[in-house]
Amino acid sequence: MDVDLKKISAPIEDELGEFKVHFREAIRSKVAIVDLVSKYILRQKGKKIRPILVLLSAKLCGEINPRTYTAATLVEMLHTATLIHDDVVDDAKTRRGLASINAVWKNKIAVLMGDYMLSRGLLLALENDECGFLKITSRAVKRMSEGELLQIQKNRKMEVNEETYFRIISDKTASLITACCELGAASTSKDKKEIQLLSDFGENIGIAFQLRDDLLDYIGKKKFMGKSSGSDLKEKKFTLPLIHSLNNASKKEAKEIVNVVKNGSFSKSRPMVMDFIKEHNGIEYTITKTSEYCAEAKTKINGFAGSETKDTLLKFVDFISERIN
Repeated sequence: MDVDLKKISAPIEDELGEFKVHFREAIRSKVAIVDLVSKYILRQKGKKIRPILVLLSAKLCGEINPRTYTAATLVEMLHTATLIHDDVVDDAKTRRGLASINAVWKNKIAVLMGDYMLSRGLLLALENDECGFLKITSRAVKRMSEGELLQIQKNRKMEVNEETYFRIISDKTASLITACCELGAASTSKDKKEIQLLSDFGENIGIAFQLRDDLLDYIGKKKFMGKSSGSDLKEKKFTLPLIHSLNNASKKEAKEIVNVVKNGSFSKSRPMVMDFIKEHNGIEYTITKTSEYCAEAKTKINGFAGSETKDTLLKFVDFISERIN
């Protein structure tokens, strides 16, 4: 793979190191159990995609400054809180190669740690008089919650169409990535047009990111993903490869596949559904839609002056469209 996240983040390596210091300091607590779990969270090495986007968006619009680090730390706290809560909801046993917090300390402590991360992030914004940042992140949290709840409702009824699917992924995934780019721009620029362009950039790459994620669930390999492909199908989630295929099949065939997903055992239904998706071009269609959103993202920053940061963000878009994990 030509596009590598480590290479992408190389131009902001020092700033990323500075962010990590800010994040570590911000989640400290005088309460021993909270501090213990916080240190454990720091051991869970993520890709840091969201702080990277905050830093790059900030650098595209101006000079990275203390406000930028506040924004990046706020976003990472919010993201960490959602991951902790997601692991409780999903009863996940691992996170980023380590045992999940709920697996080590049980659900009650995990939920409360998620609450701690969220409230600590909100306080960070208020302590630094960043009410604008608070508005951006609160809007993202609202959208994320609505997206998750809408997905649960529609999947239970087995009635997800393409329009609803895009609304779900826009709210569930793209909202926070949008916030990252908007926060980064707002930390270094007062130009509303610039900030909006970065917000739109984030929305498009956020949707593309989730499209790629949903695609990898059908074509990914365990050694790359750290999980078996087909987990969405196992959880009876309707994502674009399946939705498009259902729309392009006869009513009789589509009904049969929906019943298989709804009632069949995963081991028996998976090969049948995979064949159905291949037959009705679900994979190709999802790849095409991902490329369209990536192309649209690039148009949002084309007007900015040429720079290493701009080139890096364009490479980041390529990373989204080509990533394998």
